[in-house]
Amino acid sequence: MSDRAAKSMSEAPVVEADDSAIDGEVLEEVASDFDRIRTEVGRIFIGPSSTIDSLMVALVAGGHILLEGVPGVAKTTLCQAFASTLSAKFRRIQFTPDLLPSDITGTYVPDLGTNEFHLRRGPIFANILLGDEINRAPAKTQSALLEAMQERQVTIEGNTHILPSPFMVLATQNPVEQQGVYPLPEAQLDRFLLKVNIDYPTQAQELEVLRTHRRSQPTPKAVLDAEDVRRVTELVEKIHVSEEMMEYVLGLVRHTRNDDEVVLGGSPRASLALLRASQAQALIRGRSYVVPDDVRQLTPSVLSHRILLHPDADLAGVRGVDVVERAIRSVRYG
Repeated sequence: MSDRAAKSMSEAPVVEADDSAIDGEVLEEVASDFDRIRTEVGRIFIGPSSTIDSLMVALVAGGHILLEGVPGVAKTTLCQAFASTLSAKFRRIQFTPDLLPSDITGTYVPDLGTNEFHLRRGPIFANILLGDEINRAPAKTQSALLEAMQERQVTIEGNTHILPSPFMVLATQNPVEQQGVYPLPEAQLDRFLLKVNIDYPTQAQELEVLRTHRRSQPTPKAVLDAEDVRRVTELVEKIHVSEEMMEYVLGLVRHTRNDDEVVLGGSPRASLALLRASQAQALIRGRSYVVPDDVRQLTPSVLSHRILLHPDADLAGVRGVDVVERAIRSVRYG
């Protein structure tokens, strides 16, 4: 056993049995299902397994995920492969500069036979929504997703409509240095549970892409349906979090607020997001409790996109992830 693994085991909280604890067989079944999802997606997406894990964490935590990378690094392929492992309603929106909010949410259209208006539902009425190149649309269109992502509902011409459950947004975006893109508003970025950067593959990974993708690959098999996802999501709240772990999460988030190069650090919503994501990761790995490594591994992808830097720091090339890494180095567990 490695020193790091031994340290994680020693830091694991002592969990007393109670009526809310998750049965061991259920934990094994959940871990097995997500191992199958990881395998199915891994046949199509040649890249770090941690990226696939991030998608699974967002799904189980009931959150949304933003994937950023230059064109051609398989962001869309990854999302489509992941959606294929879920037997749920999947829709895709290709964001363009001329896309209107009603193209996403839908609109009321007249029925000439009855002289009544009927709702023509937009693609947002799905369980899994792929927003491809989300930052190619202007802010007004991007904001059409805000209510849906936070409240799981949309308001169309004054009428509120509940979205299907589960509801998850898989969004891809190109770096802001690319032509024809608009930065996402801070309020919308805050609605994404995780933001993951997808870099160019290593030479070995790219060689594997050339070997395996010369021919079309079979679609990944469905592992879970919508009801399965709902049941797993409900289990997240039963994952044990010790008082020390909550203080650790809070310490990391508050450190980002006190950094001299930061205008706005992580909010209380960020603290809740980090805690729930850590619980979700513990669950998909077959554990009934959160360990510090869960928190440390997820902190960059949960907090980095929620940090607003001072202009001077931004011009100097400081990134949100740099602030988060300083917090991880400075804040100790226990």
